[in-house]
Amino acid sequence: MSEESNLASDLALLWGLREPSRRGPKPALTLEDIVRAAVDVADAEGLDAVSMARVAAQLGNSTMALYRHVKSKRELLVLMSDAALEYPPEFPDGNDWRAGMTLWAHGVFAAVRAHPWFLRIPISGPPFGPRNLLWFDRALGTLSDIDIPAEEKLSLVMGLVTYVQGGYRLQIELAEGRAEDPAAFTRDYAAGLRRVVDIQRMPALGRLVLEGVFDIEEPRGEDIDFDDFDFGLSVYLDGVAARIDRVT
Repeated sequence: MSEESNLASDLALLWGLREPSRRGPKPALTLEDIVRAAVDVADAEGLDAVSMARVAAQLGNSTMALYRHVKSKRELLVLMSDAALEYPPEFPDGNDWRAGMTLWAHGVFAAVRAHPWFLRIPISGPPFGPRNLLWFDRALGTLSDIDIPAEEKLSLVMGLVTYVQGGYRLQIELAEGRAEDPAAFTRDYAAGLRRVVDIQRMPALGRLVLEGVFDIEEPRGEDIDFDDFDFGLSVYLDGVAARIDRVT
């Protein structure tokens, strides 16, 4: 039984365990060429621009040449979702779990920031690519010295993954919205809230409106707000610390 037969076809492709089609002349392209070109297209034009035909044009080749390596756009997206992440750094020895998780979160944030389209690729299963699994391993490794059940370590890491990916996606979309219509995040939003929020029906929100919390004069700019991301990360890690204390 071959190594590929033990894996789904696209997962075998991720790990270089699937041979390209042998039909026709010897292929001039490599799988690495194709994935690199797809990433370049997505970086320059966005994920929606990626198609087998567009990537072939980027390479100055025929679409059929791509199909010798990649069977569909879906497979191409699977490959791109792994290629978008740089390999993780080695974490310093002696870090406690919280410092390790913080370093991990910042590392993923930085890696994904270089390719904002990464988080718009549909998630079709758990991490399996070489780079994704290395990042997963590094996150689990931050809890290696914590005496809690293995299932809890997995759950805590998955919670961190959810926060980092969700937090990044939110920051990207907010930054795009601020760039398109800054007033919608400042004076127009505050004015709209004052008109529609009834303090009797929405007392908690109403108090914030009355206190002027939303009366922001200037938008924060078009870029990502790291303060908001780090605040949310700190709150999540506070919860992890409380859970570790309770279990141990």
